[in-house]
Amino acid sequence: MTYLLLAIAIVTEVTATLLLKMSNGWEKWAFGYGAIFFYTVSGMLFAMVLKNMGIGVAYAIWSGMGIALITAASVVFWKQTFDIYAVLGIMLIISGTLLITSKSAVVFQ
Repeated sequence: MTYLLLAIAIVTEVTATLLLKMSNGWEKWAFGYGAIFFYTVSGMLFAMVLKNMGIGVAYAIWSGMGIALITAASVVFWKQTFDIYAVLGIMLIISGTLLITSKSAVVFQ
């Protein structure tokens, strides 16, 4: 259940970040308010995750997967491109996240 809550928290945080980009510096305020809503939901879910998971591990998963998802979304939605170093970096982030979640003894408190 903790991993499910963490996954939903990550998805809502990524959604909020995408909406913030779509707000175009708050020129489109509805997207900005949507971002606030999703950041709030994400923060509440992450707080619930922290009741059962160590903060260092939870934040590593949260930030690593968030970076990977935002990067992928930027390619899909805004046609951004990145070089081999960005691809390798994302692969390292995902590998590190998988290593932490599958092998670390400090995942749960």
